[in-house]
Parts: sequence; C-alpha cells; structure tokens
Amino acid sequence: METVYIYQLTRLAPSLIRRIREASMEAAKVWTLCRDMHLHARQNRLPWPTRKDFQKATKRKFALHSQTIQMIYNTFLANVDSCRKARQQNPKMRYPYKDKRSYPLMWPAQALSIERGRIVLPMGYGRASLVLPVTVPEIAGACKIVWNDGYELHISVPVAPTEEPTGPVRATVDLGEIHQAAVTTNTGVALVVSGRGIRSLKRRQNMALGKIARKRSRCQKGSRRWRKLQHARLKTSARTKRQIRDLRHKGTRKVMDFCVTNGVGALYIGNPHGVRDQQTGRYHHQRMAQWEYGKDIDYLTHKSKQHRIVSFTGTERGTSSQCPVCGKHRRKPKGRQWRCKHCGFQGHRDVVGSANMHPIAFGEKIAFPQRITYRRPGPARVRRRDKEPLAVARASTS
Repeated sequence: METVYIYQLTRLAPSLIRRIREASMEAAKVWTLCRDMHLHARQNRLPWPTRKDFQKATKRKFALHSQTIQMIYNTFLANVDSCRKARQQNPKMRYPYKDKRSYPLMWPAQALSIERGRIVLPMGYGRASLVLPVTVPEIAGACKIVWNDGYELHISVPVAPTEEPTGPVRATVDLGEIHQAAVTTNTGVALVVSGRGIRSLKRRQNMALGKIARKRSRCQKGSRRWRKLQHARLKTSARTKRQIRDLRHKGTRKVMDFCVTNGVGALYIGNPHGVRDQQTGRYHHQRMAQWEYGKDIDYLTHKSKQHRIVSFTGTERGTSSQCPVCGKHRRKPKGRQWRCKHCGFQGHRDVVGSANMHPIAFGEKIAFPQRITYRRPGPARVRRRDKEPLAVARASTS
C-alpha cells in the first residue's frame, strides 16, 4: 500500500513558476484532445478510442515528457470507465466534457530522479527538466504537481502494513461536526475526538473571507487594491485548508491508536450523508456544506488498512434518536446529553449514536460504555496574521 506526502512549493523562482504553469496548460491540451476524441466517437456511434489510439494521437505533439502524457490519457480512460459503471445507477452522470485551462503534471516512479536535496522531473527530449529544491524519501514512487491555492508536490511513498494481528473486538464510528468522531467497542469502552478546533478554524475563515469580500465590493475589478485583496483571500484560504487538513489527520490518527490499543479487528464507519438534506437555516447549511465527512471516511479507511483492520461503511439512520438502553423511546436530541424519558438514561449524544450502530453493523446490541475517553486532535495554533491577513491591512490603508 501507499501513502501520499505533500510538499508546499514555496519560494520558487518566477521563471520556474512560469514553466510549471505553461506545462500545466500543455497538459490540459492533452486532456482536451482525449475528450474531443471520445466525444466524437460517442456522437457518431463509432468504437471508443483505446489507449493505443490516444498514444498515436498524442505522440510528439506536446511539450511534455512521454510518460507524463501517458499518465494523463490513462487517467482519462479510468474516468471514463468509472463513469460508465456509475451510469448504471444514475443515467444522468456525464462523461468528461468540460474544457480545462490547466491540469496536474504527473510522472511515474521510473521517470523522476532524486539528488541531494532536490528532485528532478523530466520534461521530454530537448527540454530542460524541472528541478525542485525539495528533500523527498529515496523510495518515492509516482508524483504530481497540483494547484491548491499554490503549487504542491504530491509523492506516493510505499508503506508496509503493520504486522500486528487483528483482534476480536468490534467497533463503530459516529462522525460529527462538533465532535469529529465517537468510537464505541463491544467491550464497554469509548472514545470521543473533539472537532471544535476544526470548527473554529472554518468559522474564522468565513469571517475573514466575508471581510475581504466586503472590501472587494467597493473596488474596481482588476485594480491594484482588488488584486491585493484577491491575493489575501487566496493566502487565507490556503493557510486554513492546511491547518484543517492537519487536524483532520491527527483526529483520525487518535481513532486508529484507540482501535489498535483495544484490539479492534472490525471497524464500521457510519455515513451521515442524510443529515445534509434537512432544512435548518442558512447558517447551519453553511456548516453542513463545509463538513468534510467524506475525507474522514477516506482517512479512516486508509489508516485501518495500514493496521490490518477490516473497515466498511454503511447507514447510520435513526441511531441518534433511539435510547440505547430500553430502545423504546425516540426523540430528537437537544444539547450534548441524551436523556430518555422512559427509563431515565443519560449519556453522551454522539456515543449514543455510535452504540446504536452495533445492531446495524454486527447484529448485536451492546451495553452503553461506562468509560469514555475524550481527546483533542491537536493544538490549533492561531497566529496573529490568521485573524486578519497582512495584505488586507495594507490594502485597506491604500
């Protein structure tokens, strides 16, 4: 199995940034050519182009490395294949159709070379290679350069799974927005990982972007002050995304450490997708739209695979509204404590939802955990510039 290391490409020379941008635009032309060939075949009821057809059409026509071009049309074919399977369930799914101005640059493991304190990425015969001052592992695999409010280098690194044997314990995970995850086992222990740090970062970002938007509304588009505010907006968004990603990884790591310590061999991850369909006001809708529970599921799945823990996802419908003790009383919970009017039970709201997942996942009812551990994913370090970007302060005085 593999994991991905992400490196921020900062302090690059302007000429190198220009070359990366031009190469990304060239990669977009490769994708567009593949899209046009596939669209032409569909509209004229011809055989769909294969990998060999794309190889002939792109050979020696683009200023990119041949293996980079190969990875682009292989990715296109994979998207077409996944869309074909998805259309069996949803016929409205569309094959790739959009025009792209830029596209990530990709290289396989055998194309790149690693030297002292830098990585060399070839650009094809007769063209200078991209030399990035980044120290990467010597066993690095495939890599790509993507734009995520700034250029990033993503490198796949093989990771050997742990040799720890899986235990007989079963656990369920209830994902949330206030609490990132609530885990219960059939042995009577539970873990609650706070998500308030992630929530506060998102709220601070929304306030900062709103302040920038109000200032930009008084500017003429394209002016010097407008460009400063645009730069401040991108800088604030990129910094917050990195902070949230860091806390999200640390929170899911707390869940995995808890599972390994308690000998968990099977992990059920509830999918809270139905929560977004509720009409609860625009402020709550904003929080729900920014809730990245899909990434939590991906992170938990990847980390559980590394620890040889069987993980699977499923519904969690009705688990938060039913009493875990008597099972007779149903109510919409208010606050963080769940109170049953029938049997007098009181317990943590998210732990109640996690405990009620055991009959759905494993077909057995468990006793409510008597020992609950509370953890924070990590310190959310907020610097002075995070509250109001320096570029905004300078632009406001100009």
